[in-house]
Order: sequence, then C-alpha cells, then structure tokens
Amino acid sequence: MEQNMRRSGRARAAKLAAVVLAGVSVLAGCAYGDEGFYDAPAFLGDAPAGNFVYDSITEQPFVQTAEAAESYLSLDRNTAGYAHVRAQLNAGYEIALDSVRAEELINYFSYDYPQPEGEEAMRVSAYLSDCPWNAEHALVTVGVRTRERVLAAARNNYVFLVDVSGSMSAAVAGLDGTTCLDLVKYGAACMLEGLGAEDTVSIVTYASGVQTALEPTRADEAGKLQISAAMDGLEANGSTNGSGGLQLAYELAARHFSEDGNNRVILLTDGDFNVGISSKEALEEYIAQRAEGGVYLSVIGVGMGNMRDDIMQALALSGDGNYAYIDTPREAEKVLSEELNDMLVPVASDAKAAIAFDSTRVTQYRVIGYDRKVLSEQEYLDDGTDAGEIGSNLCVSVLYEVELAPSAAADAALAAVTVRYVNAATGEREEASATVVNAMTDREDVRFAACVAEFALVLRRSQYRGSASLAGILSRLEGLDAYVSADTYRQEFAALVALARDSGYYGETGMGL
Repeated sequence: MEQNMRRSGRARAAKLAAVVLAGVSVLAGCAYGDEGFYDAPAFLGDAPAGNFVYDSITEQPFVQTAEAAESYLSLDRNTAGYAHVRAQLNAGYEIALDSVRAEELINYFSYDYPQPEGEEAMRVSAYLSDCPWNAEHALVTVGVRTRERVLAAARNNYVFLVDVSGSMSAAVAGLDGTTCLDLVKYGAACMLEGLGAEDTVSIVTYASGVQTALEPTRADEAGKLQISAAMDGLEANGSTNGSGGLQLAYELAARHFSEDGNNRVILLTDGDFNVGISSKEALEEYIAQRAEGGVYLSVIGVGMGNMRDDIMQALALSGDGNYAYIDTPREAEKVLSEELNDMLVPVASDAKAAIAFDSTRVTQYRVIGYDRKVLSEQEYLDDGTDAGEIGSNLCVSVLYEVELAPSAAADAALAAVTVRYVNAATGEREEASATVVNAMTDREDVRFAACVAEFALVLRRSQYRGSASLAGILSRLEGLDAYVSADTYRQEFAALVALARDSGYYGETGMGL
C-alpha cells in the first residue's frame, strides 16, 4: 500500500510536469556560445512598459580608505535578479539596467568555500585575485558558507499564498502557451514532493476576493494527494487583492503556529498588488510585524506581464525571507526542489558584514552590487537594525574592487572581515571572521565569480566597467572549461553570456558601450 502511494506521488508529479513542460525545449549542453542552451530570439529592444518595475539603483562609488576605511553591508542570498536577466535575454529584450543587481547574479551560484566546522553556524573566508577589467586593481572576494541545518523532526507550517488574478493566465515568455499559474502549480508540485509527513500545508488564494482553498493538511502521502488536487484546481481570474491574501495567510499561519518548526508564508505571484494595502511602506510594516512574531515570508515571482519586482524584493526583506524568480520549469525545480531546505530553513538572521581595510595598504575600494544593502556603522552595531537571512548550506559572496598601495608587502594583511548574525538554532548573536592577505589566488570558483561580476558590469553599462567585455568573459570561461562543464548552471551562464554577445546591444566588442 505504502509503495503504491509513493508511486502515485511520483506519477502525480510526472503528470503535472508533462502538462507544464509540453512544448518546452529540453536544455542541452553548450560550448560557450557555439551550441547554446537557447535558440537566439529575435531581439526586440526595450520590454513593453510595465512588464517589470524595479527600484532605481545607484552604484556604489570608489571610497578612499583614508577617508572611510570600513564598509558595512546587510547580507542575504536572493537570486531573483539573475532569473530576471535570463528571462529578458530569452525573450529578446534589452536588459533593464535597474534589474541588474550584481550580488544576486553572483549569489545565484554555489562556490567551494570552506564548510563550517564543529558548532560553527557559518564560516567566512576571503581571497585576493586579479581584476579582469582593470589591470591596476585587484578583487577581494569574501565568501560566507552556512552549515547544513535540517528540521526533519519538526512540524513545519507552510501556507501557500497563490495569486489567481487574471494576469496569472498570461503565457510565460518562451514556454509555448504555459501560463504563469501553470508554472506556479509545477513549482508547488516540486516543493510538495520534498516535504515531510509531519509538515502541514495550507493554501490561500487571492484575486478580486480571498479564500482558503485548503485548510492545514499534513503532507503525508494521503495529504499530498489532497494538496495536489487543491492546487491543480486553481483557476485565474479577477483583480489582485494581494494585501487581503497576505492578511488571511498570516492569520492561518498564526492559528496553526508550530513552536519547534518553520512557520512561513510562501507567496507565489506575478507581483501586481492593486487592491487593498497598496503602498509598499504599509505592506513592509505589516509583514515586518509578522516576522517579529515568528512567521516569515518567502516570495516567488513568476511571469513578465506586470512584475512589481520593487514590491516583491521589499516584501521578502521585511518578512525575513528570501526572494526568487521562476522563469522556467528548471528554475522551479532549482528553487523549490533542489534548494528547498536551503531556502526554507534559516541558519543566520540579521546577518551583517563589516570589512575594515588597512588604509596604509589599500588606497581605495568599491563594493560590487549590494547597492541597496549598504549600512552605516551605527546600523551595523545596532542589534535593532534588521538585516538579511541566510538559509541552510548556502554560499554568499561579496566582491570588492580595490587599489593596493605600492608599499603593500606580500602576505601583509589588507583587510579584516567580520560577520555578525543571530544563530537561528540558538537565538544567540555570534560572529565569524577572516583576514584578507596580499597573496593572489588562482581558485577556479573565485575566477568564476569574477566572470559573473563582469557580466553584471557590462549589462548595467556600468561607469566602473573599465575594459569589461562579453568576449573577455567567454574567453576566461573557456579557460575554466572543466569547472564550468561540471555544473549545469555554470554551463547555462556561459550560454547567457554568448546570447547577450549575439544580441548586438553591447557593441561589436561586447563592452556595453
């Protein structure tokens, strides 16, 4: 009987996958642009107005260490920016400059940073390497890796909050008629198969009105059939009462709160909130209050019709959660299956980094990305200042472009790195640290991270891009052939760089001119 139930669960997932994936091309291997993952689209120029709405970004400038030797940041591991870039490239649109959040491109990938040891919740490492786009500068890569934390024995309490407004019936670009709601259903099926029998799932939907589509249901084999049936039966129509849906979802999560588990609302939406609490500030305050009570928010965006990326990012940050964007079935599998435990199980909250440069050895520095996550020293030291959450067994990277003083001796300490955070397992505030020394590394993962950072500089047409070019990135990726070929997502990155080069938007040299 139990074996038959397992078979039915796999069959259910396979059936849904077949429906959602119908007509979608299987992604093949690539040879850095010679045999791409994707057929090159007909490039169309700017995306239609309203397709994506982003907060404006002002890149961080170079800072003279003699004037300010310390840099402070809020740390998290959001990946939506990378998927937004990919969706725009695959649809044939020129990349919206404010969609390129360099840290979200870099943090999309895993790196070979040292694992935490013993009781450590996280390990911090730091490396110095060449700067590919400026021979007179160097790169400092700060790598954070969290320990694996599994809540298998806990009763986790998840509320799927599903947008079923009319815009969710729109087709997803490049997926041959698959709608946004189809992709949400597929992602939910991916997640469902990874849940434990003691976990509970509820479903709240919102459109012109809000309703509870499924009361809390255990995710055992029988329960998974009920959950799947409820999700499969959802249809899209009406306007978007997003705030009403959030209120009902939080009420449901609070009524079935699990003291020893993960209590989380998982919002699946194209991001348009046009009824109810529509101001971003009011939504942020409401969600932050719920996070203080132990109910967190993860945000999964989907579709290109009217994606309010600015709101989605703000909601996830306020809810002490994470923000991902699903543009393909494979991304749904990555976010909601392969990285399910990583996304839903926190290891560190209120994570903040401080990098103190030695002003006698580093003359100036610039953080790449993190443009909306810069903190003051007071915010860094104040335990009341909310910062980012990092999940289980994840990597977070921070890259700085630096200019070394001529007098900086080999192996001399260039900077001290400290990360402050709350250990989710103990509730205690802890620190992890590392030292940057003047010794160049040739680590493959550090070189790959530099390629991703350079890609962001070109796509943003950054004033700090120097000699950065798409052709240069592809050349360096060829030098990392074995490293890139060992991971499907790194292979796909190489294909995206080639796709951007072939678009013609970045000039013959691919320098973003």
